[in-house]
Amino acid sequence: MSRKNYIFTSESVSEGHPDKVCDRISDAVLDALIAEEPEARVACETFATTDRVVIGGEIGLSDQQKLHGYMEHVDRIVRDCIRDIGYEQEKFHHETVEITNLLHEQSAHIAQGVNAAGNKDEGAGDQGIMFGYAVNETPELMPAPILYAHKILKRLAEARKSGEAPVLGPDAKSQLTVRYEDGIPVELASLVLSTQHLDETMTSEDVREVVAPFIREVLPEGWLRDTTKWWVNPTGKFVIGGPDGDAGLTGRKIIVDTYGGAAPHGGGAFSGKDPTKVDRSAAYAARYLAKNVVAAGLAHRCTIQLSYAIGVSEPLSIYCNTDGTGTVDEALIEAAIPKLMDLTPRGIRTHLDLNRPIYERTAAYGHFGRAPEADGGFSWERTDLAEALAAAI
Repeated sequence: MSRKNYIFTSESVSEGHPDKVCDRISDAVLDALIAEEPEARVACETFATTDRVVIGGEIGLSDQQKLHGYMEHVDRIVRDCIRDIGYEQEKFHHETVEITNLLHEQSAHIAQGVNAAGNKDEGAGDQGIMFGYAVNETPELMPAPILYAHKILKRLAEARKSGEAPVLGPDAKSQLTVRYEDGIPVELASLVLSTQHLDETMTSEDVREVVAPFIREVLPEGWLRDTTKWWVNPTGKFVIGGPDGDAGLTGRKIIVDTYGGAAPHGGGAFSGKDPTKVDRSAAYAARYLAKNVVAAGLAHRCTIQLSYAIGVSEPLSIYCNTDGTGTVDEALIEAAIPKLMDLTPRGIRTHLDLNRPIYERTAAYGHFGRAPEADGGFSWERTDLAEALAAAI
């Protein structure tokens, strides 16, 4: 039986966090290539530190001659990302940062396992396990702690860029400890927020006065109580931020990107990977399936696991766990899923329409719990399979 009364904590980081700067750049490179060729193969990694950004990885295009022409655009992509995030610091500025581009063509040995040929369908880009999760404690069917940790930082970024809070800097982290009663999130036990600020004279109390109205605006009514503990910039000044304060790397925030620790994680990162990489596309598919199970009323909580082998198209396994909250046997859900959705890499990309330049926007504030967009962004958040799932079971 699911535990009913407990507290749970999740954290988020802002778009200006060093690791998120790198995720953003990697996904921007991916989007540019997919816009050029929808089935481009991309595995792009970014490293950022003081005054420097290094990009490496593999690119596969149908015409590899295009690759050399594309390289000329990478410098502009990097600077555009840094400028939009808001970095104009002395030691990390979009105009002066030094960029090293080490991207090269994809390994032929990997390509031969992934590419379709003859009677062989397109295979998975790697082996691995992927998890998807959904829970009905929020309208977005996401765990409340990670959802609102994201929302706080997203609102602060909007306030910073709009001029409502120009004293804030791009780098920030949030952490929420939420108290549950009878399985429902009811209050915030504690809130941790560390945010970069541009005025060196500001104290932690000064920063709290700036951010508190935006936090109150985002959180559900009644969550903030007299007993809620606030920790705002608990170490004091936070003026040096971003890659100048701490180095960043693509793919280091996998729990922030997913469910905040409320569900298992297969270990694979998302950013910079094209959708033939099941680390990304199958994790999106698993979230889509779990969300539709909950939306169909088949469970209050659902975890889906998928597994793959490199070069093999069909998943090796499909696992469903409703944590004792299901209204039907989990085996029935497992049996229905492959009848309703093709879970080969090509099938996932087709069903969710993933061969689009929709990935840069996913790099901060979570890949899940976002609203589906008209151009296909966050298509894995749709609940259009719920009726068919219910009917099949």
